[in-house]
Amino acid sequence: MLYLIFKYAVTSGLVVLISEIAKRSDKIGGLIASLPIVTILTLLWLQFEKAEQEKISNHAYYTFWFVLPTLPMFLVFPKLYASFGFWSAIGLCILLTVALFFSFNLILERFGIKLL
Repeated sequence: MLYLIFKYAVTSGLVVLISEIAKRSDKIGGLIASLPIVTILTLLWLQFEKAEQEKISNHAYYTFWFVLPTLPMFLVFPKLYASFGFWSAIGLCILLTVALFFSFNLILERFGIKLL
């Protein structure tokens, strides 16, 4: 139980730290947020918990494929935010990302890569 609390504290602490840095510097906050910190932490937690090598490797592999359809959101969000406000922009970006996930999955299936 103590280990689980530690995992929550470290992981949530990093998110809070990044948001605090972003308040002071857009560029540095964006740079840190773009790093695969969550994925690296997840890989570390899996390793510490003695997960199988295949499980850890699969996590990294699928993370790569799932990141790709999220990238357009970062380009579209600023324009949507300026035009429609924060909540509408977030909602539209979520819808866009879901649509891209499913579209991307269909495209990858044609190449023998099954995500969902």
